[in-house]
Amino acid sequence: MTTTANASQRFDIWAPDVSAITLLAGGSEYPMSQRGGGWWTAPAAPADGDVDYGYLPGTDTTPLPDPRSRRQPAGVHSLSRTFDPSAHEWADGNWPGRELRGAVIYELHIGTFTPEGTLEAAAGKLGYLKELGIDFVELLPVNGFNGTHNWGYDGVLWYTVHEGYGGPAAYQRFVDAAHAAGLGVIQDVVYNHLGPSGNYLPRFGPYLKSGEGNTWGDSVNLDGGGSDEVRHYILDNAAMWLRDYHVDGLRIDAVHAFKDERAVHLLEDFGALGDAVSAETGRPVSMIAESDLNNPRLLYPRDVNGYGLEGQWSDDFHHAVHVNISGETEGYYSDFDSLGALAKVLRTGFFHDGSYSSFRGRHHGRPINTGLVHPAALVVCSQNHDQIGNRATGDRLSQSLSYGQLALAAVLTLTSPFTPMLFMGEEYGATTPWQFFTSHPEPELGKATAEGRIKEFERMGWDPAVVPDPQDPETFRRSKLNWDEAAEGDHARLLDLYRSLTALRRSTPELAGLGFTDTAVDYSEEEGWLRLRRGDVHVVLNFSEQAIKLDNAGGTLLLSTDEATRPDGASLVVAPWSAAILRV
Repeated sequence: MTTTANASQRFDIWAPDVSAITLLAGGSEYPMSQRGGGWWTAPAAPADGDVDYGYLPGTDTTPLPDPRSRRQPAGVHSLSRTFDPSAHEWADGNWPGRELRGAVIYELHIGTFTPEGTLEAAAGKLGYLKELGIDFVELLPVNGFNGTHNWGYDGVLWYTVHEGYGGPAAYQRFVDAAHAAGLGVIQDVVYNHLGPSGNYLPRFGPYLKSGEGNTWGDSVNLDGGGSDEVRHYILDNAAMWLRDYHVDGLRIDAVHAFKDERAVHLLEDFGALGDAVSAETGRPVSMIAESDLNNPRLLYPRDVNGYGLEGQWSDDFHHAVHVNISGETEGYYSDFDSLGALAKVLRTGFFHDGSYSSFRGRHHGRPINTGLVHPAALVVCSQNHDQIGNRATGDRLSQSLSYGQLALAAVLTLTSPFTPMLFMGEEYGATTPWQFFTSHPEPELGKATAEGRIKEFERMGWDPAVVPDPQDPETFRRSKLNWDEAAEGDHARLLDLYRSLTALRRSTPELAGLGFTDTAVDYSEEEGWLRLRRGDVHVVLNFSEQAIKLDNAGGTLLLSTDEATRPDGASLVVAPWSAAILRV
């Protein structure tokens, strides 16, 4: 369904690779005519009302869904249904929006965040998230995929909202409720690949580049013949979330998988779109890339040949934190096996800034020009959906680490110079795993997915025998959060710490407001301690099994994770696996 407001064009479709096409709408057939540029139109089609519809290319007798479908009530292989986004009466007229700088993000998956797994049920948790100190809710992809449950990265109809979550109307209500609660919404979107079932785009036109694949299959056609319309298809979709659904930003999945050799890169188009929508609405728009390129050009302004994005994920922070609190050094963790690696990330943003990456077998990244980028442009975490779900058993840190170690991860994430992101349940040390799950109806596809997962883990040295079957419904069910845990023992203690840390971050400008040049780090590899200095605020962390006493490290204690960690005159006593935050 096109985004145009012209009723006579609401079933128009870009299908340059077909010689004839018929619209099936409301049970009647309407032969379509060309209107130029590969577009087809059906002026006699129903002009209003909800209509179930699909397309019959050539002599086909089985209708295909609309590439721009807003609803798929019976799944991605069935008829589309019209949806009018303007029918929703928005109540967020006074919502001022939210800047990324100074914010805390909370990443969640609608299907496993609550027992019900719906947008309505998730909206019931918004008050909890506000009390936790969250500023943005980031939703994993919600677009149409084949089956009943999925991470969301097997989407094939990017304009839809999965019916099992409540569909597009429920999505609008969720965003309205989030804004009423004072929370922004960031939507995770996937434009680098399509899922393995229900992708009919190649039947209509050159959406993909055969033979030029990435990790997940054929690449999206961003720079070949016909790519102008493919890029419009992507950018119109991004604009839909920002305009029709009032979201406050997009997290753009795996931008390193884009194959784009055009002079104006698609990421630059995203940056320009965000600025345009912000100018229209008067609200900030945050365009955030998931990238492992360590290329700061993504963050530089467009007037200095950058892409003008507001942020990007930083895996280096995650890896440095993970290694230093868990001791795990296999695979891509191996380069981060030192407090020095963590110190470098805290000071400069990237660890690999042109340095040799042993996992890649080559040099990687480049330094950030700190005069052009604020640390808040780097979104960091100690856990996220990928770093948990892509482990062999989908185990969280809380399933193997002590309270003290989890507390250090919390302090590092929420006092870092960057924009912190939490993964659902992290704040109370959820013991439920978050595993990779699918529900492909096709047995052969389910088998191939399970076998592919096992092969993925070879380089990390994980035992393939313990990898759960993604197609087993129990894999999905066991990944749902158990909210009863949050009120129990160390779970409740950890939740109180997270709430205290977000409150301290809001009330202490030095933690979120200062730039790279205002950050200093000193540490002892031998004794196992690190001190992060942000202006007059110092964060001291003990990564060892022994208590330490640091001379000339006293001050006013703002927070400690262990009652034995306290100032002692001009010195500071730091208990094993604990942290203190002081004003000196």
